[in-house]
Amino acid sequence: MSDTIRHRLTPLEKSERRLGFAMLAPAFLLLAAVVLYPIVELIRNSFHFNHLAQPWMGTPFVGFENYVKALGDDRFHEAVLHTVLYVLVTVPGAVVIGLGLALLANQPFSVKWPVRLGLLLPWALPLVFAGLIFRWFFEYNQGIANAMLRGLGLEPLNWLTSPGLAFFAICLAIIWKSSSFVALVLLAGLQTIPKSFYEAAEVDGATKWQQFREITLPMLRPAIFVALIFRTITAIQTFDIPYAMTNGGPGNSTETLAMYIHKTTVDFLDLGYGSALAVLMFIVSAVITSVYLRHTRRDPGRH
Repeated sequence: MSDTIRHRLTPLEKSERRLGFAMLAPAFLLLAAVVLYPIVELIRNSFHFNHLAQPWMGTPFVGFENYVKALGDDRFHEAVLHTVLYVLVTVPGAVVIGLGLALLANQPFSVKWPVRLGLLLPWALPLVFAGLIFRWFFEYNQGIANAMLRGLGLEPLNWLTSPGLAFFAICLAIIWKSSSFVALVLLAGLQTIPKSFYEAAEVDGATKWQQFREITLPMLRPAIFVALIFRTITAIQTFDIPYAMTNGGPGNSTETLAMYIHKTTVDFLDLGYGSALAVLMFIVSAVITSVYLRHTRRDPGRH
């Protein structure tokens, strides 16, 4: 006889299991309709020629032809490079700024709502609106940035028509917009740290820096991990702010992969190739996220 006795479900347990499946069925069907079906259709469409400007061609099956075209497309390579650079610059920048804002908002102010309202406002603004604000901020003739330079006796800069300066301006806008979300996540994490830990550290003579290094950062690691995951995923999908500020210009120097997919499908009407680019974007997202997680994941209980 086997040492392992298989547990047999009672009629009541079977009934509860069937009820559980029945209650989960609507959510599963909704998930399949909203998420699974579009993904399957996207992958299927990527293996077909589907150009709305050439309807007489139909939608013949072309296999991996769209993917081969993408791998040889210099503009695709540039868009991937720009997207990776946005990730490498804006994700650490948003986390560092967000951590500082969270620490500031967690201070024992007598009136906390103005500080926390200041965190909510950038997060609540639509992405396109934030991009338009910074486009006006860096505008050559009437922008605040050049007005400050003129006030200091310096020459105004072509912020949005110079590739390097445009990239800097877009990164600044993205960090400003996304750091508030990171700050809110980290603020929630800070409020879960027991104050008794800091009181005990003060009794032992620990400095503020030692308390931050030995208590705050280790206890805040799970919240930082969550913020990094969400911020990395959204950075890979960057579209709205660069689109509103430069529309990918000058030339294609600030064009992201999401913008190239949008132009391919909406402007060029090439749905087959655009679908292949979207699938490749998913692959790039998975690779970058997995590599990022491998270097950032730590055991929250490890000190």
